[in-house]
Amino acid sequence: MRYVVDDLLDDIRSDQKGPRVAAFFDYDKTLIAGYSVQAFLTEQIRSGKMSPADFRIQAAAAVKYARKEIGFSDFVAATAKSLRGQAEYTFEEFGQHVYEKKVAASIYPEARTLIEAHKKMGHEIVIVSSATRYQIEPAARELGIDHVLCTELGVKDGVFTGDVNRPACFGDGKRTAAEAYCAGNEAVMAESYFYSDSDDDLPLFEAVGKPCAVNPNDMLKSIAVQRRWPVCDFENRSRPSLTQIARTGSVFALLPWTLAATAPLWALSGSKRTALNAATAIWSEVSAALAGITFDITGEENLWSHRPAVFIFNHQSSIDPLILARLIRRDFTGIGKKEIQYFPIIGPAMKYADVVFIDRGSTEKAIRAIKPVIEAITDEKLSVCLAPEGTRSPGAKLGRFKKGAFHIAMQAGAPIVPIVIHNARDCLPKGRHIARPATIKVTVLPPVKTSKWTTKKLNQQVDKIRQMYLETLGQAEDSD
Repeated sequence: MRYVVDDLLDDIRSDQKGPRVAAFFDYDKTLIAGYSVQAFLTEQIRSGKMSPADFRIQAAAAVKYARKEIGFSDFVAATAKSLRGQAEYTFEEFGQHVYEKKVAASIYPEARTLIEAHKKMGHEIVIVSSATRYQIEPAARELGIDHVLCTELGVKDGVFTGDVNRPACFGDGKRTAAEAYCAGNEAVMAESYFYSDSDDDLPLFEAVGKPCAVNPNDMLKSIAVQRRWPVCDFENRSRPSLTQIARTGSVFALLPWTLAATAPLWALSGSKRTALNAATAIWSEVSAALAGITFDITGEENLWSHRPAVFIFNHQSSIDPLILARLIRRDFTGIGKKEIQYFPIIGPAMKYADVVFIDRGSTEKAIRAIKPVIEAITDEKLSVCLAPEGTRSPGAKLGRFKKGAFHIAMQAGAPIVPIVIHNARDCLPKGRHIARPATIKVTVLPPVKTSKWTTKKLNQQVDKIRQMYLETLGQAEDSD
């Protein structure tokens, strides 16, 4: 039965609550677009971590596996030999590196949505995959998933032995791993879900009570149709369409045109700010429509209740400036790293908009740059917008907060308005350059007064506001 994600969400929300229900997710082509092993191999070759001899071994094993001359366990065993003698921690670090550089941007937004729906129902979320934990665990941490069932490589005294712990988590082995999980926990197989893309996983599909074919290959799609299992295709995340490329290009091309078109308002009104406000409103509305971005905003009234203010936001994506322009709309400026001023189109536009550029490598210069920002708030009655994390995060996890935004608010006596962006990465994740249509969920928290703050207790105030973000993002368990 052909399903869309909303149909799956309806099924989840109408199900029983609690840990008797497990939601098993395959990894490759189910949680992420493509294959994590390909990202690993590409990066190993590029970085020189794989020798020509090891490459020949892995390539030969891949050919034999493709020809069905060897099984999956033998294929993994052949490739595991290249790791013999290496310290496990180095591969753990490499796995995190590969995830941040190549895999994080490939997580399906639809998969995130399903995971969050299961969490709200109190279901146990489990990744069950033939991949290794070094491929999976960075994503599991990102998605807040505690349970990973996977193919385990042999390790002794923190060093790879070159062996594979059998059975591998593939085919019948995947079903065995899921059944063992249920036996050791409250989950019941007959009441649980399984999401996967491949007919290789038929044993587990047949064992659970609620199978769902996600991005299925032809064989699985045929079987699912015959057995009336739900079939759901997520949006293709691999290659953007020409339309998406054109739309993204139009967003940036529209910026200087909008500034030029509204410049006469400066001459007519005698106020540059009038022209900038008009440009911001036009550009943000038209660009969002061009990019296919819509908004689901909670607490929108908090954007207007106290101005001027210091608006802070969690920085997930290069599309964030568009989101903030659409939210704040008028009478504000921003702070950016000095390198941005040299970017084509964006740099000159931000200079024209009186954005303050700071040298993040020099504390002294950064402190000096704050003075005109404070004056903009106190004298010109402009709000200021900046990201306390200082840079984009590779995934959804909230980074540490720097104190600059809070010093500015405290010295200017302005309230802080926390803007929590939930899923900008669904539109344009770090490492990608083409925006995809998305509904951006935003929560604007009530303004936080800073008039009674002191430098002595600033760390506590920063931690308190960061905790608000963690709770709103559902990451409260990650605070420390």
